[in-house]
Amino acid sequence: MRKSRCGRRDRGVSQCGCGAVAAAVAVTVLVLAAGCASPAPPGPATGASLASAGPSALVPPVAAPLAPLPGGGRVLFPGRRLVALYGHPDAPELGALGEQDLPASIARAQRLAAAYAPLSDVPVVPTFEIIATTASSEAGPDGDYSSESTVASLRPWVEQAAAAGMYVVLDLQPGRADFLSQARRYTELLRLPGVGLALDAEWHLEVGQKPLHQIGSVDATAINAVTAWLAGLTATAHLPQKLLVLHQFQLSMIRHEPNLDTSHPEIQLLIHMDGNGSPALKDATWAAVTAAAPPGMPFGWKNFYDEDKPMLSPTQTMAHHPAPLMISYQ
Repeated sequence: MRKSRCGRRDRGVSQCGCGAVAAAVAVTVLVLAAGCASPAPPGPATGASLASAGPSALVPPVAAPLAPLPGGGRVLFPGRRLVALYGHPDAPELGALGEQDLPASIARAQRLAAAYAPLSDVPVVPTFEIIATTASSEAGPDGDYSSESTVASLRPWVEQAAAAGMYVVLDLQPGRADFLSQARRYTELLRLPGVGLALDAEWHLEVGQKPLHQIGSVDATAINAVTAWLAGLTATAHLPQKLLVLHQFQLSMIRHEPNLDTSHPEIQLLIHMDGNGSPALKDATWAAVTAAAPPGMPFGWKNFYDEDKPMLSPTQTMAHHPAPLMISYQ
């Protein structure tokens, strides 16, 4: 079950597939700095002229610093595991992230991550998965059944999380809007090195559809458009690899899934299995999702405080194969 301002929905077993993992390519920019004591006429430099110019004429090439990811490096996996607090800052009913103020949310995410550290063979990075656009039961002024948070309202959460060494994922529940248009709203935040994106197809509506009357879906071509745009943004700004999470608990949620574009090394796809219910039901969904995906695809798992009966412990969560590389708490 996922939450939105529309209400709640139960989830069952499903199957999905996804594209292969892309590797990241770091771009190094060399800056050549040189100077001289006074202008010199054109012509080849001699040892005497360089000496008279002073030491500033001998400055070697300097590599411009490239921002790392939280936890170090510029490629997401397998070098880290993300443990996330999920929700909306102003709506405790939408998840655990909104149940306390910002400093307390950071501390809570850090405690969750610390519980996985003894169980993980890679560093565990505390994470916020923030609902940036929220599915709504009302059409709203723009008629898209989605309420969009402002960049200004999210900035303190993103910046203070980054200062605490955390990763941040912005989650989109677009209603009748398209994912790319909503993603572009948050370009300013996505230019930061530790901010990724999540697409929640459950809450994507076609013309004439309303929330909670069906489970939404999106075509692979729409996802590919977001992937290409985000890859271009990442490359242009010389950012480390970005995470693109695809929430899925039914195969129908991503139409033409084999056509997903995984050719961009700037982007790391991850399939997030976020169904809820009994351990047996969730295990069956996990088995279906992981069996349908290509080898090596990273997966995410979500634990629900209220809807899972009972919620798994960190040890039980990590017992899944493959071990999830992103674990969210809602």
